[in-house]
Amino acid sequence: MLTAPPTDDRAWLSPDDCRIDDLATVIDQTTDPADYPYAADIVEGIPSYDCTVLRPTLATQGGRQSVQTELVRALSDGPGLVVFKRAYEDRALVERTTVAFEEMIADQRASGTTTGDHFATPGANDRVWNALQKLAVRDPDVFAAYYANDVLALVSTAWLGPAYQVTSQVNVVNPGGEAQSPHRDYHLGFMSDEHAARYPTHVHRLSPALTLQGAVAHCDMPIETGPTMYLPHSHKYLPGYLAWRRPEFLTYFAEHLVQLPLETGDAAFFNPALVHGAGHNRTPDVRRMANLVQVSSAFGRAMEAVDRRAMAVALFPTLVRLRAQGVSDEPLRRAVETAAEGYAFPTNLDLDQPVEGTATETQAALLWRAVVEGWDETALGAELDAYESRRFTG
Repeated sequence: MLTAPPTDDRAWLSPDDCRIDDLATVIDQTTDPADYPYAADIVEGIPSYDCTVLRPTLATQGGRQSVQTELVRALSDGPGLVVFKRAYEDRALVERTTVAFEEMIADQRASGTTTGDHFATPGANDRVWNALQKLAVRDPDVFAAYYANDVLALVSTAWLGPAYQVTSQVNVVNPGGEAQSPHRDYHLGFMSDEHAARYPTHVHRLSPALTLQGAVAHCDMPIETGPTMYLPHSHKYLPGYLAWRRPEFLTYFAEHLVQLPLETGDAAFFNPALVHGAGHNRTPDVRRMANLVQVSSAFGRAMEAVDRRAMAVALFPTLVRLRAQGVSDEPLRRAVETAAEGYAFPTNLDLDQPVEGTATETQAALLWRAVVEGWDETALGAELDAYESRRFTG
């Protein structure tokens, strides 16, 4: 994944490294069916698996591991995307889950909630954040049956190993809904180019191994409904996290994308570095619904639990005093970055929405703003409480 020439030893990447010719060289690959013997078909260069045929193979440890080996090959060295036909063979279960999702959307509309979207115009479509927890609370019987799915476990374990963490968001592209901007996904894909460039090259290589993206079709999705657009093999383009916003790359995407029609109960899973985006729903009456599943590695967590709010409150008077005494900002900011939470996620995206970007203000940014703007301790405490309340999902 995220390939580069063998002699490439850059420790840091820059937007100046982004060249269309280099991307084209990476993209210009064909998929050899011999590399994917378990696939029922190769569609637009993408391995497509018939789960009805595949499941007997998954019943043995050896067969399951062989299939997982093939999936890893597809997601890393291959096109970066796999499709599972009939991942959910029980269509009635998918429809029961759809009803629960529709009820969540109706509740949001009744409350006047407008949901943001990371890569589309807020309010244009319907989005249910944290649909995983909401489904478990609303209908635990449906949740248990839906998330007992063997394909989700198969591909998640193949890519991330055991103890993975699942989250999901329901996305409905309404009739006439415009396409998303093509993008890469979480983690580095949710950062500005400037911020992403601060991470060394090996982190650009690592980021795709920390998550897996997936989508379960909750309605039939012919091409006119705007199923997800993909740029196969684009996950292997090393400086891609700094490239996908550039106009020439967006043009290239539009000229080379593929879309795969899905049926209710089908699922697609892809490398989060694969450039992709929801398509334009050109129908007058189809509300295209998908359950977007994001699976995270168990390793994305620290060893110790730390009360960073308490640390921020305790540190604040010292930071104010030292700054007043003439200590420069740089060492003080280093102390802030060590003490406070410097990453925007995980959060409650219903309350802490990234409407003006892909991420919201972090606790560390809030603490530093308090220092610079001369807040008192009471104001800081109130804002930290509000910060925590926005992130709480109970």
